[in-house]
Parts: sequence; structure tokens; C-alpha cells
Amino acid sequence: MKAFFRFWYDFIVGDDWVVAVGVVAVLGIAAVLAGAGAAGWLWACVAMTGLLVLSVWRAARAHDRR
Repeated sequence: MKAFFRFWYDFIVGDDWVVAVGVVAVLGIAAVLAGAGAAGWLWACVAMTGLLVLSVWRAARAHDRR
């Protein structure tokens, strides 16, 4: 059972917990916006693109330090 949960943690969180938390936050905010009648999908696309840029920037910065 422990290996099962360890697999899912590693699969969902992976190497960058900041992005995992960001994805959950973006999806939650998009759901709230969609429930209010706003275009939550549009905000989610912009926010996910920002998370991707943040992730690549952090990885490149970590690679330059080596």
C-alpha cells in the first residue's frame, strides 16, 4: 500500500511541487470562475502557460548553477 501511494505522489507531484500546487490552484480558481459564469477556461490557459514558463525558467536557472 505504501508503494502504491508513493507512486501516485511521485506521478502527480514529480520533481516540482510548486507546479503541482499551482495546477491545483488554477483548476480550483477556474472552477469557481466557471461557476460564476465567467470564462474560467481562458484564465486557466493563461495561468497554465505562466506555470510552464516558471517551471522552465527555474529548471534553466538550476542547470546554470551546476
